[in-house]
Amino acid sequence: MGSRRYPGWRPVRTVAAGARVARVEVFFDLVFVYGFFNISRFVAEDLSTHGLVKGMLVLALLWLCWIAHILVAQRVRLGEGIAPLVTLTAMGAVLGIALSIPQAFGDQSGGGPAPVLFPLCYFLFRGLHLGLHLYAVRDRPVERRQLIRIGVAVVVSTGLLLAAAFVPDLPDDADHLWVRPGIWALAVLVEYGNGFVVGLAGWRLVAPGHFVERFELIVIIAFGELIISIGLGSGVLGKPVTWTTFYTTLVGLAAIVSLWWLYFDSLAPAAELAMHGRRGPARIALARDGYLYLHLPMIAGLILVAVGGERMVHHLGAAGVDLLGPLPGLGGPLLFTGAALYLVSLVAFQFRVLGTVVWTRVTAVVLVVAAVPVAGRLPAPVVVALLTVLTVGLVVAEIVLLAGSRWALQEAVREEREAREAREARWRRHHR
Repeated sequence: MGSRRYPGWRPVRTVAAGARVARVEVFFDLVFVYGFFNISRFVAEDLSTHGLVKGMLVLALLWLCWIAHILVAQRVRLGEGIAPLVTLTAMGAVLGIALSIPQAFGDQSGGGPAPVLFPLCYFLFRGLHLGLHLYAVRDRPVERRQLIRIGVAVVVSTGLLLAAAFVPDLPDDADHLWVRPGIWALAVLVEYGNGFVVGLAGWRLVAPGHFVERFELIVIIAFGELIISIGLGSGVLGKPVTWTTFYTTLVGLAAIVSLWWLYFDSLAPAAELAMHGRRGPARIALARDGYLYLHLPMIAGLILVAVGGERMVHHLGAAGVDLLGPLPGLGGPLLFTGAALYLVSLVAFQFRVLGTVVWTRVTAVVLVVAAVPVAGRLPAPVVVALLTVLTVGLVVAEIVLLAGSRWALQEAVREEREAREAREARWRRHHR
């Protein structure tokens, strides 16, 4: 009855080369704000090597969920047919993952469901997307076989996560703190290793513009989490704002804006042009290396900056704090470690996608890395100011020294945008 009444309706509609990001995709990304936020909270509660490793393992699996969503979006219009229902159901699975993060490495016998909830929601999310993806490529046997191989890895990794949930508590002298993270690390290795084993055969990147835009949006999500975390560190709901807190957040915002600029001003549009210029396996390899893999350490770096920044603001906003004393704990070093990881990822991404290296960014990486051991000994206001000076200085240097190449790139991007807008305007004039 439905098909006779709506003859144009189809359960799945395929993606075209000029596809745009659907509203449901932007809405879907919002749940990842909560996921990234909980990861930063999780790391902040256990600010140690052990806590950092566990936080990065959770991020690695959450990232695979988002990647599965992106790959489906290269086959299916997620705003049409049954795809919105699948997407919104998957949001519930991500919410379950995010809720379970704080207790994900606990013992299931302890009474809470979180250690089992994480793998079950992870399996549900991946299963929903694999099912939709398989249906969309039912006439492409090579890609179907690739998806089945991915499905096998999902089953294995989920089994490992469930096994970790039921590992009983061990005596303290058995170093049980690394037993569950070790099993999780094996699950992550299975998933990411399988990505290289599967290879590039059968895959297609139908809409590179849509693909690139989705990654730009998830980077924006990570920046949003960074701003929220620093705001949370000010404790505005529990105590009055001080001038020191205002100084720290304002100076920190300048550093955040600089980090944002380093990705979005020139690098992101240049990478999109490079993606459009590649075809076949070369485009797939570029997408896998530059986006699926190298954007993960970018996100990880921003989360580490968020944790360090929150500790910094919280410390400076505390009553009676010695402003000339160093920031206790790992907050300062973590702030610079996250910034260094983010900058290194940008350099690697640019080299992989564009084949170029900018000496200003390499210099900035060296300076930020050199500041990591010093950050724990300097007064907290100096630490945040130092990071801001380095990042803002890098932006100013590139604006001045790379003005010619930036202008040429902006002209190319402007021409492409105006041509696309002209095509859309012509279509609208003929379909009023």
